[in-house]
Amino acid sequence: MSKIYTKTGDKGRTGTFSGRMGKGEQLAEALGAIDELNSWVGICRMQLPTSPPLPSIEKELKRIQTNLLTIGSGLAGSEKRLSNREIKRLELLIDRLTEDLPKLSNFIYPVGHLQVARAVCRRAERETVRFMNEDLKFKNKSMPVLKYLNRLSDALFTMGRWINNKTGIEEEVWRGKF
Repeated sequence: MSKIYTKTGDKGRTGTFSGRMGKGEQLAEALGAIDELNSWVGICRMQLPTSPPLPSIEKELKRIQTNLLTIGSGLAGSEKRLSNREIKRLELLIDRLTEDLPKLSNFIYPVGHLQVARAVCRRAERETVRFMNEDLKFKNKSMPVLKYLNRLSDALFTMGRWINNKTGIEEEVWRGKF
């Protein structure tokens, strides 16, 4: 087995399918945020309550991780692309879970790992937008990526609410003043 360390990044550069780049470049920021999001989704998978068992949510979270790996790979220059079907899949998931939840008319306090993943997802989306604004060759090809990340933050929010609801964690409404 080869060693995990290569020492090729010691001078602040890293490699992608497209070649080497500085670790401070916007693509590196976007890839890092997507990687962090994927790690948070992994934490969410491992922290799912066992009572009641939620195998459908675990399956959805794993699929999300697969899609995030595809997105990162595509941004890094591979030929892998996200299918528009994955966006529709998230929309159907959101709709299905929302049917089973109380209607929201106020902000609620974010509670749980999925809400952290949602916040990281929003940052990953912003970093990806910044990268696409800099690199026009990705701008047109990667619109499904932006749509997916946008829907994903909604899906993570909804899954978090749904799990809290199923496990008896009450939503706390924020009653702040504007």
